[in-house]
Amino acid sequence: MSKDVNKNNDPKGSHLIKGTSGGDAILEVKDLSVSFNTLAGDINVVRDINFSVKSGETVALVGESGSGKSVTAMSILRLHDEEKVCYSSGLIRFQGVNLLGSDENAIKKVRGSDISMIFQEPMTSLNPTFTVGSQIMEPLLIHKGMSKSAAKKRAIELMELTGIPEPQYRFDAFPHLLSGGQRQRMMIAMALACDPKLLIADEPTTALDVTVQLQILMLLEKLKNDFSLAVLMITHDLNLVKRFADHVCVMQEGNIVEQGRVDMLFETPQHPYTIKLLNSEPERIIPDGETKRLADNKKLLSGQNLKCHFSSSRGLFKRTTNLVKAVDNIELFLREGETLGIVGESGSGKSTLGRCLLRLEKCTGDIYFDEKQIDQLSHTALRPLRKEFQVVFQDPYSSLSPRMTIEQIVGEGLQIHFPHLNKEQRREKIKQTLVEVGLEDNILWRYPHEFSGGQRQRIAIARVVILEPKLILLDEPTSALDVSVQKQVLVLLRELQERHKISYLFITHDLKVIEAVAHRIMVMKNGRIIEMGETEQIFNEPKETYTQQLLTASLFKKQEDEIMTA
Repeated sequence: MSKDVNKNNDPKGSHLIKGTSGGDAILEVKDLSVSFNTLAGDINVVRDINFSVKSGETVALVGESGSGKSVTAMSILRLHDEEKVCYSSGLIRFQGVNLLGSDENAIKKVRGSDISMIFQEPMTSLNPTFTVGSQIMEPLLIHKGMSKSAAKKRAIELMELTGIPEPQYRFDAFPHLLSGGQRQRMMIAMALACDPKLLIADEPTTALDVTVQLQILMLLEKLKNDFSLAVLMITHDLNLVKRFADHVCVMQEGNIVEQGRVDMLFETPQHPYTIKLLNSEPERIIPDGETKRLADNKKLLSGQNLKCHFSSSRGLFKRTTNLVKAVDNIELFLREGETLGIVGESGSGKSTLGRCLLRLEKCTGDIYFDEKQIDQLSHTALRPLRKEFQVVFQDPYSSLSPRMTIEQIVGEGLQIHFPHLNKEQRREKIKQTLVEVGLEDNILWRYPHEFSGGQRQRIAIARVVILEPKLILLDEPTSALDVSVQKQVLVLLRELQERHKISYLFITHDLKVIEAVAHRIMVMKNGRIIEMGETEQIFNEPKETYTQQLLTASLFKKQEDEIMTA
């Protein structure tokens, strides 16, 4: 058991640090401790973990990045490098067999068949050199011994089951040709291919839209009930845990600090860390009346008749077979000091629209920035304006160069747009900006991999804020962050906006986040604007059915049958 156990007594019967009953459990993890061999010595990552999962039960492991959730889950299938990992104590028993004591051949028979895993990042989990259809077929060919034709038919059925549109056409697509949400659905289809007895879902819905997220979770819930499927869910989404899990284990720094039935843990949390997580949900940080006050501000950015269409071609003569209207005749505007939230499902055109407005994607239509028409400017003429509109991307780990120091990353734009500054002046400005975004000024010679996800996102924000832009495009800037860090970053963005009068184009599918920070919201579907209005109006009195469906899926307001019908 964890050595960091809170000893408080619960008059109703303490639910703190009590493992689930392992009597009829399909999976039992007992006294598990995991360490890794590094150049700095052995690092103990997971300590004395105890929990179990029964058939037909969903157990959730929750906690922030680095708490040991994924390490615990990957240990079940022995996915760690055997030369570097050490299971210093404990056992992992699946259907009565200790997996830690099994040989490699026995583990291979279990992986992908009796136990399947949905990984968090599908782009790195899917093989980029094989089509997604062939990858879904693979476990069917290996574990089920199906013929290729039968495996293909089943793969297409699974793709349709997980919400892939026109699966017969997506079957031969490579992972990079699909959206993030579509790639995650492919991973789920692959995991369900062999009808596993235990499904390990590591942040299974992080990349999914709210409506698809709910559909997938409903699907997993149905499979769990129909086939007594055991589910071990790893997530930081507490709403998801509250809605779909039966039992929850809260992890912090390698220990389970609290666990119990979901209803009891949410109603009477005992450990301070659990209370902190429950209090980290985004709250509205825009003062009442501010949206109306900003109505008199001048328009910083506007677009009229914006269109961005993509076509695909096939055959010897490259005949056009499909026309995708990513952005279809859109008009919008953004005022100085305002946040416009752009929401919608994967493939709705949100990110494409943002790139079009900043001239990072070719499109037709009129684009005005700071009273200048920029849609016809050449790249050379546009370059001086680039410092005025900047971008913060979704994943700070991939958007920051691993070969550059923090000083080089944050100061790179200064050399281009502020050439009059000498080396010392640049360094001083970099230090001031790092402090402004909540970082220490002594990290100049460190590298991105030395920082947490939240710190890396602050570095990414510092990189754009240092150029003193008038507009920042925020493309899912908090989706890769833990809930508590997410809230800190949202507060930081708000403080920077107030201090520097920055305008934000905030792209996200997380409606709780957009409710917290946006003055106005624009809802997109299939390249078009479905609804636009002030945040309060969109959330309290949505006019369009699609908007109502998004809100329902995000906030879990309606019953399952109503949601699925919608």
